[in-house]
Amino acid sequence: MSASILSARHLSKVVSSAEGELTILHDLSFDLARGDSLAIVGSSGSGKSTLLGLLAGLDLPSAGEVELAGHALAQLDEDQRARVRAEQVGFVFQSFQLLDNLNALENVMLPLELKGRRDARELARELLQRVGLGQRLSHYPRQLSGGEQQRVAIARAFAAEPAVLFADEPTGNLDSHTGERISDLLFDLNKERGTTLVLVTHDERLAHRCRRLIRLEGGHLIDSVEP
Repeated sequence: MSASILSARHLSKVVSSAEGELTILHDLSFDLARGDSLAIVGSSGSGKSTLLGLLAGLDLPSAGEVELAGHALAQLDEDQRARVRAEQVGFVFQSFQLLDNLNALENVMLPLELKGRRDARELARELLQRVGLGQRLSHYPRQLSGGEQQRVAIARAFAAEPAVLFADEPTGNLDSHTGERISDLLFDLNKERGTTLVLVTHDERLAHRCRRLIRLEGGHLIDSVEP
């Protein structure tokens, strides 16, 4: 088992297109330690979201391998990869992806209930209070602002105590002030809970708050910044 919580080895992704085979990612390798934070940056079409999907086991590489929390993802079938994600991974998306028919408390309770936690309601309530929404527990997504919806999404992502949290443009739909508050919250929880944080972002200020940064261009790793 690797000492890293997340590692990529010679990772490549090739897809078919009308013009023939298109290489989206070219031979990427890196390791990420438990509790670390990584920003993946680059222009649109650089391969950022594709890389995120491979690291989370949502897709498989054409070559190379990903190891997540000690699991070699390419050696698992789809159900096994889903189980690893359920046990080890949290997600925060630009579009929030809350369930419209559940209120804030119920949205955060859901992953806890799926894990069989009898204290799901109590834990969800504590997390929503932690993100400043203790007075909005019974509100539905349509009754919440964009920033409030993203805070619910962050509480939900941290609810199951994931080893790795993947965030895809977490501040992309928010104004700069709200985005700054969401960034503070992500890094505060990252520090408090020891969760490894992997961000895809266009926001350079957010990216440079991470301990590590990799920059993609045309699927190639062109820059890597570490302390």
